[in-house]
Amino acid sequence: MSVVNPQHSRPLLVALSTALGFVLLGGCASEPLAPVPGTGPVGAGAYDYFEKPSPLDPWAPKITGWQHRERAQPSIEQLANPTPAVSGNGRPGIPVDGESLRQRYFRFRNDAKRTMARELADWMQAVAKRHYVADGLVDHWATLEETLNRNGDDCDGLELLAYHFLLDHGFSADEVFRAIIVRPEDGQHHMVTLWFEDPRDPWVIDPTGAMTNGMPRMSARPDWVPLKVFSETDQFTVRKTGSGAQWSYSKPPRR
Repeated sequence: MSVVNPQHSRPLLVALSTALGFVLLGGCASEPLAPVPGTGPVGAGAYDYFEKPSPLDPWAPKITGWQHRERAQPSIEQLANPTPAVSGNGRPGIPVDGESLRQRYFRFRNDAKRTMARELADWMQAVAKRHYVADGLVDHWATLEETLNRNGDDCDGLELLAYHFLLDHGFSADEVFRAIIVRPEDGQHHMVTLWFEDPRDPWVIDPTGAMTNGMPRMSARPDWVPLKVFSETDQFTVRKTGSGAQWSYSKPPRR
């Protein structure tokens, strides 16, 4: 009769308990468990987190299936305002205080984005006081790298910090643009970042505070007129539509 070495059997027991827990609980732990001695990492760098799975990996098919479905899901706008065809399958949860999980998620998401954008505007306008560098005789539009290497720039260079920050932090390339605006009273031009949370009336992040402080809507500054909206790949001309002081920010179709 052979005797099983407890040290050798411990990894097997851990694996079996993990698998059994997944079957019984659907993959989510119900409560924390005390770690099994001898199974944790030994020192720093004990794990290789990015090894390719083997063909027999039992988790791979489930992960692959989710990846296909996640990539095929509707746009974030459709998820926020679903039709019956978009609502999908699954067991409905219990609304809390009459508010669904979808409503709670998108309300939190929208509030978090606005908070981040406002904090960015405040930070940019404070930093610009130390890092504003006027152009010389030539109005050179710097890249982000040039602005950082120079340790500053004028509005069209400093604006890039706000523009890239928003894109780097989950704001869609279809809602964040650079914009050239003009003050008709004196013909002064300026560069700002526009965030089109509302396609008809974007938020304005002014890198230097020359146009505005904080983060107002474009409609709150009728003394400034938007001329051009652009990114690294697209550029659009802003035109006034309708009557009064209302402006259309709808983008033309891509060619």
